[in-house]
Amino acid sequence: MSDRTTIGVGMVGYAFMGRVHSQAWRSVGAFFDLPVAPRMAVLSGRSKERTEAAAAQLGWADIETDWRELVKRDDVQIVDICTPGDSHAEIAIAALQAGKHVICEKPLANTVAEAEAMVAAAAAATGKSMVAFNYRRVPAIALARRYVEEGRVGEIRHVRAQYLQDWIVDPEFPLVWRLQKDKAGSGALGDIGAHIVDAAQFVTGQNVVGVSALTETFIKERPLATESAGLGATGSSARGEVTVDDAALFIGRMSGGAVASFEATRFANGRKNAMRIEINGSLGSLAFDFEAMNELWFSANGGGFERILVTEPDHPYVGAWWPPGHGLGYEHTFTHEIKDFLEAVATGADPSPSFADGLRVQRVLEAVERSAADGSRYTNVED
Repeated sequence: MSDRTTIGVGMVGYAFMGRVHSQAWRSVGAFFDLPVAPRMAVLSGRSKERTEAAAAQLGWADIETDWRELVKRDDVQIVDICTPGDSHAEIAIAALQAGKHVICEKPLANTVAEAEAMVAAAAAATGKSMVAFNYRRVPAIALARRYVEEGRVGEIRHVRAQYLQDWIVDPEFPLVWRLQKDKAGSGALGDIGAHIVDAAQFVTGQNVVGVSALTETFIKERPLATESAGLGATGSSARGEVTVDDAALFIGRMSGGAVASFEATRFANGRKNAMRIEINGSLGSLAFDFEAMNELWFSANGGGFERILVTEPDHPYVGAWWPPGHGLGYEHTFTHEIKDFLEAVATGADPSPSFADGLRVQRVLEAVERSAADGSRYTNVED
């Protein structure tokens, strides 16, 4: 890669998402033939000591303790936002106005108004922007989209999507930022429900146009967090209110006429990361579960489901990695999204999913919240 243009990357945030994004920036050039070579220039976090330790561990050349200084730097052309949702809009808009390219973790923002402001900034910017819905880059999910585009499932009639976890089922798990509305925007709905809304729209090529929803918070109070890292935390004797949903369930209608059901919960005991989607069409069906992420199940013309091991060189993204049968993992989805983003930046193409795509998901989440607050009344998703 020494003869390729180098592009400097600055990342804001170094916790769970920061770690997986760092892995992607480190590995992408070793496996994909890229038009540009990313340089991990600077990492930003609030604590100087912790940011220095994270930078040394994750491979960043320098640090800043104020993201505004990162955005100003001449050695940064890409800003990667891996912070909680309450800061996405401010950082992304500032970076775009400074002429940077921006990749932002999902959901795009905490509110529709914030997401709209981000889309407006992206439209006026010279830099490229993308929201990081990494599950689009699971090879099996990308293959499912290909099958739909090729007409193998026919007219889509049913969409079933679930995201099931159990990481906060313990009522004594501390009150981390993901359980606070002012920081996270919503609970299971925005954290994992956003993923299945985007996956359903991506695979089918249809948008969710209306929903009837309910949400529930099972544990109303939790110990205040004293320390947290990734999805782990320790708590104190003091307690605070949980201000987000623990579970969200909704039915909906897709723009092409299909009916859909969605379930997002962090209280499914025994389910660790069961992100599932099933598509039923007039000619066939597709089924996927991330807990078996290298498999796609396909039924054609009324026959039983057949397992496709998605590790062949002609499957999406897989040819850059290992021999057939050597499965990929969670971290590879982020490498794939960074690869796609870098190619778009280098060629001047518009990355996908765009901030406008992220806004569309945000509008679905808002419609779910409005429906749940109004006795599950059917609620149109605003355009």
